[in-house]
Amino acid sequence: MSASSCHGQPFSLKAPAKINWFLQILRKREDGYHDIRSVMQCVTLYDDLTFENADAIEVVCDLDIPVCDNIVYRAASLLKKYASCGKGARIILKKNIPVGAGLGGGSSDAAYTLLGLNLLWGLGMSDNELGAIGAGIGSDVPFFFKCPAALVEGKGEKITPLKILSPMVLLLVKPQLSVSTAWAYTRFDPDNEKLTKKPVDIKLFCQALDKGDLTSPDMILHNDFEDVVMSEYPVVREIKHRLLEMGAVISAMSGSGSTVFGVFRSKVAADNAAQSMKTVFCRVVETIV
Repeated sequence: MSASSCHGQPFSLKAPAKINWFLQILRKREDGYHDIRSVMQCVTLYDDLTFENADAIEVVCDLDIPVCDNIVYRAASLLKKYASCGKGARIILKKNIPVGAGLGGGSSDAAYTLLGLNLLWGLGMSDNELGAIGAGIGSDVPFFFKCPAALVEGKGEKITPLKILSPMVLLLVKPQLSVSTAWAYTRFDPDNEKLTKKPVDIKLFCQALDKGDLTSPDMILHNDFEDVVMSEYPVVREIKHRLLEMGAVISAMSGSGSTVFGVFRSKVAADNAAQSMKTVFCRVVETIV
């Protein structure tokens, strides 16, 4: 996570999107959050963040997002308060990761805002300290301090980095709709799930992923949110089936949706499939290793 320059000079960072290889919702906690178990990995789709000195915190974004809802502004304000820092910053955010897509764009933006301001303001905070601050912004934010791949547990704060050495080619497809994570959790009914879920052997899962053994029985791409989202938005299920028809070896919805990814054997195969997908957002990417 390096900047092109710092020490008070303007610089830029690229905030990556992520996918969930699988996502299990284990239980609802007493604090209202849910315990989950997931393997997340970053992909080569990025938002761009530029940082420069200013008298106050100012966020310029190519999307019309109110200040109160802007996660970059919230992250900057929280860090400024936490560090008792009297400095300001002008942050320019260029969005390439779609909103409400299950790709963690907002969480990544928040994490890289903390990283960028840590550099700009010369705070010298560790990734662990920044991750703890980020946990107060969103459950997925801490992951981006342990990326590119990790086992994520608890409400998102228990993160075990994973070594996955082989990149995979993915086609990301998002229909013209966004899904709120909060909505997905309210609609998720654990009573409709099987009482016993097949356990995922993380070591075997990662070995299969690293070898590209996509047909291995250890490659369990189950997402507990899929039934919730696909029941409300059948187009998401249609995209998943379409990806498989177009040659994806495996396919799943990422996070709370609405993006579906298909894993392809080659970039050529993914590019060919992309040409046949008639959606607003369709992007060939690779997993980051």
